Amino acid sequence: MSERVMPGRTDGLIPLGAADALWVELTADSAVPTASGAFTCSPARARVGYVLLGGHVVATVRASGGQWSVPEARVRRAAAELNAMRMDRQDLIRIGPFRGAPRQECNEETPLRWRRRITRELQGLGGGPGQAARCDVGRPYPLAGVDWRQMLVEQIRGGTQRTWWLPRAVVRLLDAAEHAETQWVQAARTRQATAAVTEPPSRPRQARAADGPQPTSPQSPTASPRPYDKELDGQLYSVLSKKPGISRKVAGWACAVCRTAPATVLDHCHEHGYVRAPVCQSCNTQERPDHLYSNDIRVANRYRRLFHTDTDDWLRHWHRCPGCRARTTLPLPHLAAWTAHTACRSLRPTHRASGGREPCGVLRVSWTGSWQAPRSCLLTVAVDFCPSGEHRVLAQVPYREAAERFRAWLAQTAPAVAAAAGPDRLDDLPAQSRPVIADTSGEGLALF
Repeated sequence: MSERVMPGRTDGLIPLGAADALWVELTADSAVPTASGAFTCSPARARVGYVLLGGHVVATVRASGGQWSVPEARVRRAAAELNAMRMDRQDLIRIGPFRGAPRQECNEETPLRWRRRITRELQGLGGGPGQAARCDVGRPYPLAGVDWRQMLVEQIRGGTQRTWWLPRAVVRLLDAAEHAETQWVQAARTRQATAAVTEPPSRPRQARAADGPQPTSPQSPTASPRPYDKELDGQLYSVLSKKPGISRKVAGWACAVCRTAPATVLDHCHEHGYVRAPVCQSCNTQERPDHLYSNDIRVANRYRRLFHTDTDDWLRHWHRCPGCRARTTLPLPHLAAWTAHTACRSLRPTHRASGGREPCGVLRVSWTGSWQAPRSCLLTVAVDFCPSGEHRVLAQVPYREAAERFRAWLAQTAPAVAAAAGPDRLDDLPAQSRPVIADTSGEGLALF
């Protein structure tokens, strides 16, 4: 039996069992169903130093006697915000399964990875559905204290194909939890790295380094990958990817973006179908936004680098596609991200921070229509995860205006890339380009 909450505690800390009971009690009337075990049942990470509760990270404290506790005020605050949340059960977003989902999603640094956890459970991995879904008999498997099973909608197409859906409000709540956890983990790692730097290196390690280069491991490659020199320029991915031995050939090149790591995949433009270049897994992952929905993306910190410190390399890489180069633009998701990060930079509010002022929240860009119908295509730039609880729309930019802004910016930022582009190279483009907007009832979400 869970411990009862003692309201008169002077230290403000309550044990994990009492926190579980308090969370369920406070959120009993919430529009979003909650689950017991948020602090004590996997994937709760109380013994790592924190627990996810709604969109919050609640730090845990090891009290005297080795008992783990949490601040009661933080539990009540998270419950109050969840109770204020509204949810439309008819406004659904597909969460899986996606046969074309990128493999690297399983390697993200965010420990939550709630899409992966739900998919694994529903597919019966890791011990079967009953064992994975329950941490105790009759107790639901929680994510950030939310009982997602009560809101899951399963649809069956063609009599056999199953798809899973959750309300949009719940998807955004779990995304907020994943984002908050990422920030917490990164801050913890930064503190650990700072502490490690202050410690002087051990003397034996210095002595070994002074002795000269260490012998090469027998498993290390003997030959460096050769630089990529446009050998695949202008070829269609649908044709080239089916040729025998293409994977071995790709592995012989160095990544065309970072030029250091061996290439592992063929990056290609999903709007026009052309191969861009062989790239390594790391660069292929950087090209994707933090999260991709049916018609909107989140412009994560790693994604904004592509328009800041690594601008020239990535613009040159994207314009290896003849279609993008001819139209002097980018694929719609990239153009949307550029519009949010660069064209609307001055519109983004800031908040006070210890080091000055920091940009508000996280940028999200959604769009209606397609680049194939530019008159009806509209980009909407908004802010998510605002510290003050706001979610504001910054701007609405028509596609044509965004494309014109990008052309002007490209000419100033990367003149060599802009000089190689232009409307005089349209002859060889496909008559019918692939649609940009992914059908969320289909198999894949790859738009890049």
